[in-house]
Amino acid sequence: MPTALITGASRGLGAEIARRLAPTHDLLLGGRPSDELDSLATQLDGASTFPVELTDYDEVEAATEAIGALDVLVHNAGVGTSLEPIAETPVEEWHQVLEVNLVAVAELTRLLLPALREARGHVVFINSGAGRRANPGWAPYAASKFGLRALADALRAEEPTLRVTSIFPGRIDTDMQRDIVAIEGEDYDPSKFLTTSSVAGAVVQAIATPADAHPEEIVLRPTGRG
Repeated sequence: MPTALITGASRGLGAEIARRLAPTHDLLLGGRPSDELDSLATQLDGASTFPVELTDYDEVEAATEAIGALDVLVHNAGVGTSLEPIAETPVEEWHQVLEVNLVAVAELTRLLLPALREARGHVVFINSGAGRRANPGWAPYAASKFGLRALADALRAEEPTLRVTSIFPGRIDTDMQRDIVAIEGEDYDPSKFLTTSSVAGAVVQAIATPADAHPEEIVLRPTGRG
């Protein structure tokens, strides 16, 4: 079977993508070492863990050396922001958000390019509606996601043997979303958000697209009818 590496796979959207790909792919489940990651690998027969801190670049390089061919790379790991205006956002937050959401993604992609080229593989970037529109309070996060879109576009142009897909979902019903809504001071209503199943389904559909077609961008917006 083809091999897929999914970052941020221990819970939420990443775990759902893993479950949906498990019947058709050998999985490498990326994430910080945790009981959740180990448990998911046990549940998904044949899955292995890729337990690395993505911003520890020496560790990432060592972990990728053994990967000779990679059919699918799903960049799902990321962090949110504190929802402060630019005037009140410290430089440390800019560094953290851009490091995790953009720089680490670029470096993992670079290290895995030989394996992806070998398999004529597919790279999927889980972006965000914030990668298409920047709202007040979201500057660091939006900047990281606009940068992620640029990374995907440049990779697509530079690596013609690969397929590169950017997924732009609206807000998703996850633990991180609950934290964001709490910061906003609102009551949490999951019906307002996309389900992880819907977004994972779009990712799997993109990956399953026949080789004669290149799904470059997919935009998903919640309807509130879930």
